[in-house]
Amino acid sequence: MAHSRDGRGRPAGRKRPHTKQRDGRKRPPAQRRKLSARRLLRREVPSTLAVLAGADDFAAMQGYTSFPFDDHATYMRQVEGLLRDLTARGTHTSVALFDPVAYAEFCTESHLDPDAPASRTRYTAEVAAAGTKVTYEGEPLARLLPRLVAEAEQQATWEYASALLTRGDCDSCGEDIGRAAFARATALLRRIIQAVGPGTHHLVCSIPAEGRTPLVAVLHTESRDDGLLHLGEAAALVFCTVLAAGIATERPGGVVLRSMRPDHRDTVRGWNLKDGGRLHPLTEAEVFAAYCTDARTGEPVPPEPDVDYRAGLPLED
Repeated sequence: MAHSRDGRGRPAGRKRPHTKQRDGRKRPPAQRRKLSARRLLRREVPSTLAVLAGADDFAAMQGYTSFPFDDHATYMRQVEGLLRDLTARGTHTSVALFDPVAYAEFCTESHLDPDAPASRTRYTAEVAAAGTKVTYEGEPLARLLPRLVAEAEQQATWEYASALLTRGDCDSCGEDIGRAAFARATALLRRIIQAVGPGTHHLVCSIPAEGRTPLVAVLHTESRDDGLLHLGEAAALVFCTVLAAGIATERPGGVVLRSMRPDHRDTVRGWNLKDGGRLHPLTEAEVFAAYCTDARTGEPVPPEPDVDYRAGLPLED
């Protein structure tokens, strides 16, 4: 069958698809397909953004001439805009914390110039992204960053408390001190929850540590009338590890519990950790003093209305 052809020898009426390049020339179809596939593949590359959450951290980075921002507020707006853009492109994005001190140490150990964007990128990929991070799901940074900071603090608390448990074996009995202390802490947590009964419970364990800041672990639990217990596994692990660290090191600490039930006033109880890993009930006055004192600073905290302060319940071994 004969076909009519144009002056260039191509079949008449048929045009080859083209796309334009930046210089005005048309891009061949094969190159266009490669670019399209590359854009699709780019969506499958995750992204991690390390953020200078605090003004002090931001100020520390301003000492580098390659750092392009002059004020923290503008920096945070640009960060939030970048997160939205990445999400709009279909990129899975997570947010980590950028620690200027850890960054400087990383550059020294890796023989990198700290005043270079490439060094900041490498730190984010190798250090910040390997630590605590949260997935960005479109929420404002003002809501995401407190959660990120809290999770980072929880991770740091767990790591420090875990280090305190590595004391080796007991000289007299040969038992692993850390393992025994953790088992004891787990049993104590179970007895507390069983003693207070159904309701939503907020527990805080505080153990003295080096310096003025104690180790503090927080746990939320919900006990139902049918005996089912709901709690965060990660938070429970940190709580038991901190309590176990106090048991293993024989440091004086304590547990404060706040119970909430529908149509009832909140109730606060407390226990002292002493005598080889026993939790002794506090009196009402001691509970009031413990709950109305900031565990980190030692400063008094005003009592809350509609809260009853009660003595701790006995915890049978």
